[in-house]
Amino acid sequence: MIADLRSDTFTKPSPAMLEAMFKAPVGDDVFGEDPSVNKLEAISAEMFGMEAALFCPSGTMTNQVAIKCHTQPGDEVICDKMSHVYIYEGGGIAFNSGCQVKALEGERGRISAEQVLESINPDDVHKARTHLVSLENTANRGGGSCYEFSEIESIKEVCLNNNLKLHLDGARLWNALVAQNETTKQYGEVFDSISICLSKGMGTPVGSLLLGKTDFIKQARRVRKVFGGGMRQAGYLAAAGIYALENNIERLADDHLHAKEIAAALAKKSFTGKIMPVETNIVIFEITGESYTARTFCEELGKYDILCLPISASQVRMVTHLDFTKEMLNNLLEILDIL
Repeated sequence: MIADLRSDTFTKPSPAMLEAMFKAPVGDDVFGEDPSVNKLEAISAEMFGMEAALFCPSGTMTNQVAIKCHTQPGDEVICDKMSHVYIYEGGGIAFNSGCQVKALEGERGRISAEQVLESINPDDVHKARTHLVSLENTANRGGGSCYEFSEIESIKEVCLNNNLKLHLDGARLWNALVAQNETTKQYGEVFDSISICLSKGMGTPVGSLLLGKTDFIKQARRVRKVFGGGMRQAGYLAAAGIYALENNIERLADDHLHAKEIAAALAKKSFTGKIMPVETNIVIFEITGESYTARTFCEELGKYDILCLPISASQVRMVTHLDFTKEMLNNLLEILDIL
């Protein structure tokens, strides 16, 4: 059996999730008549203490819809320079919203309140209007690093004092909540909008949700339509999301433990350089010396049906998830021992 550690997006629905999907009552979601979609949106909004939610095909769409709703063309968005919204969404901030980005040098994908304050443009016709701050938690390119919630609260204070909106790319927020022992309601109280993904560590085949106030989500629904994101009998997908919210959150702690075991094994190898601190389910490490490059190391593991991802000439990423079993972990540790 192939152990796929390239991403937590490679999971497949479990038999129980598939059963829930097959049994889902459905309608036409563009008409607002799909009961399973409506239920998923209501459940997720209530979890975070927010007024409403919108089901979309992807986290890229929920992020881009949020940015479009929060800004006007010519505005500026503040985020970390390694943020998904900036480097992995096809230039969408410029293409969809006509905004520019002020990309900050954070710490493993996380920016500080002080950095945000220093980056706000003055009220000057020569400058773009700073209007939105976007955070990513966990930070993918930061090795799954988590914000301290106190820092998020400090950033919120800066936003309130300067009339800025605050958006969260929470593609792996579930991992942060489990790792930091935080609650969904904490996040709902702080952010103007939140994107949560269901197709990563949560194990669903498709889908993300955008959360916010009722008027904001009403506007977001119109933008989703313009972006081509309206779906019809989407309840089959929504049912997978409902199942995931009810069954797949607490088990994320297993993925975190597996990632730490992988990092500990890698730390013993002569060809391994710097390993980013492992807080959740992502392991990012350097390949050094003459034995391997990042690409050839991944190719070598591929011979043993273990897939991982070279993310630069010298860095490799492994991401644990619910389809990466304890048996697969033990096999990987045995292979690393002989390399």
